[in-house]
Amino acid sequence: MTSVFKRMSAILQAKTNKVLDKAEDPRETLDLSYEKQLESLQKVRRSVADVATARKRIELQAGQLQKQADKLQAQAKAALSQNNEELAREALARRAALGEQLADLQTQHQQVSEQEEKLVETSQRLQAQVEQFRTRKETLKATYTAAEAQTKVGEAVSGISKSMGDAGSTMQRAQDKIAGMQARAGAIDELLASGALTDLNTPVDDIQAQLDKVSATSQVDNELAALKAEISTGAPAAELPGVKDAELVEGSEAPATDDAPTGGSTH
Repeated sequence: MTSVFKRMSAILQAKTNKVLDKAEDPRETLDLSYEKQLESLQKVRRSVADVATARKRIELQAGQLQKQADKLQAQAKAALSQNNEELAREALARRAALGEQLADLQTQHQQVSEQEEKLVETSQRLQAQVEQFRTRKETLKATYTAAEAQTKVGEAVSGISKSMGDAGSTMQRAQDKIAGMQARAGAIDELLASGALTDLNTPVDDIQAQLDKVSATSQVDNELAALKAEISTGAPAAELPGVKDAELVEGSEAPATDDAPTGGSTH
C-alpha cells in the first residue's frame, strides 16, 4: 500500500510540475528572484546600520565613562590637596571601577567593529551580485522575448502554410469533380446519340427509330453499290438524291432569248 501511495504522489507531483512549467513565465520568475535578492540586500544593509548604531552607542558610553574617570581623578587630587586621603581613595576606587567598564566597552567595541566590517563587505559583495544578476536578468528576458516572438512568427507561418495546403487540396478536389462531371456529361451525350439512352424531353418511338436506322443503312448500301459500279465501268457515280432537283430549281429561271418578242408601242 505504501508503494501505491508513493506512485500516486509521484504521478501527482509530475503532473503538477508539468502544469506549473506550462504556466511559468521565466521573465516573471527572474523578476521575482531579483526582488528577493533586493530584499536580502536590504536586510544586510539594515544589519550594517544596526551594528554601526551599536558601535556608536558603545563609543558614547565609553566617552561618558572616560569623562567620569577624569572627573574622579580630579576629585582624588582635590581630596589629597585637602589632606582627605580617605575621600581621595574612594574617588580612585570608583575610577578603577570605571576603568574596568571602559575595558569591557573597549572589547565590545572591537567585536562590534569587526562585525560591522564583515557586514559591510558582505553588503558590498551582495550589491555587486545583485547588479550582475540584474544585468543578466534583463539580457535573459530580452532573449526570451525574442525567442517567443520568433516562435509565434513560426507558428503563424506554419498556420498559413497549412491553410494554403488545405486550399490547394480543396482546389484539386474541385478540379477532379469538374473533370468527373465533364466526363459524365460527355458519356451521356454519346449514349443519347447512339440511342442507348433516350431523351426524356422527347416521346419515345422505337418503331420510328428502327425505320430511320434501316433507311440510313439502305442509303449507305446504295452509295456503296454506286461507287463499285463507277470503279468497274468508269461511268460517273449516281448523284445523291436531291442534288439534281436542286439544279433544276436553279435552272428554272432561263435567260431571255432573241426570239422573245420585244415590247413596243402599238398604234
